[in-house]
Amino acid sequence: QVKLVESGGRSVQAGGSLRLSCGASGRTFSLFGMGWFRQAPGKEREFVARFRRSDGNTGYANSVEGRFTIASDHTRDTMDLQMENLKAEATAVYYCAATSSETRYYSPTKSWEDWGQGTQVTVSS
Repeated sequence: QVKLVESGGRSVQAGGSLRLSCGASGRTFSLFGMGWFRQAPGKEREFVARFRRSDGNTGYANSVEGRFTIASDHTRDTMDLQMENLKAEATAVYYCAATSSETRYYSPTKSWEDWGQGTQVTVSS
């Protein structure tokens, strides 16, 4: 089992920047990838970005491509999400997630196994 803990969520003005962090502990050696999802009020959870632990390869949702960036340290047990030029529609609870399944990693509509408690991001216009 893997424990994930997010931090960094807060209120920010539209156009501003924010950095979220996620730390993983436990059986991290079993993980194929980590990623970020978000859920806005009244909406379904959606994929934001992912990070493949074997080589650091990243992937992003079209809505955040070019504005959000995943970064990790050399252990690949810590994952940050740098968010630039934030828009009001980015307001959501952001969740760090992890999976040991290559299939689930490339199919983010499928539920990943491990989740953090979430951190609130509020973007005001």
